[in-house]
Amino acid sequence: MPTEIAKHIRLIAFDIDGIMTDGGLYLSDSGEEFKRFNSLDGHGLKMLKASGVELAIITGRTSRCVELRAKNLGITRVQQGVHDKRAAMQTLLAELGIAPEQAAFMGDDVVDLPAMSRVGLAISVPAAPQVVRERAHYVTQRQAGHGAVREVCEWLMSAQGTLDAQLAPYLA
Repeated sequence: MPTEIAKHIRLIAFDIDGIMTDGGLYLSDSGEEFKRFNSLDGHGLKMLKASGVELAIITGRTSRCVELRAKNLGITRVQQGVHDKRAAMQTLLAELGIAPEQAAFMGDDVVDLPAMSRVGLAISVPAAPQVVRERAHYVTQRQAGHGAVREVCEWLMSAQGTLDAQLAPYLA
């Protein structure tokens, strides 16, 4: 069933900590925050965007490095410091004119459940609490910050029949 839903996804929104990162928060003595992002995930996101799927970030924390990472990936729809992820997701859907069943959200904690329940495809990771995994349509094999996002990108493109076209330039 999740693969059938994945065929129709036009938008996917991601949490950051515990999805695009391993969930660790690195803080310097001066209070500066650092995050470790996976380059494989990044290229997967670029290919997914090139295949026609809209990308967004909805995260509860606010960090300059998230802004920089999104810019590097060409993700223009970035909402940081969000306390009501369900409302943020609803606003995003309305702005883009996308039906909830054509959207996905990838989250890893209970604060993500309201957004996950608002979309047609809820995705999580193995380290998420059981209550989150139970409510996800798809739980990745790979861990957050270690290729989980890439796995989802390739799975969506495969379901939509766009993966081969995105890989073709590298296989010639």
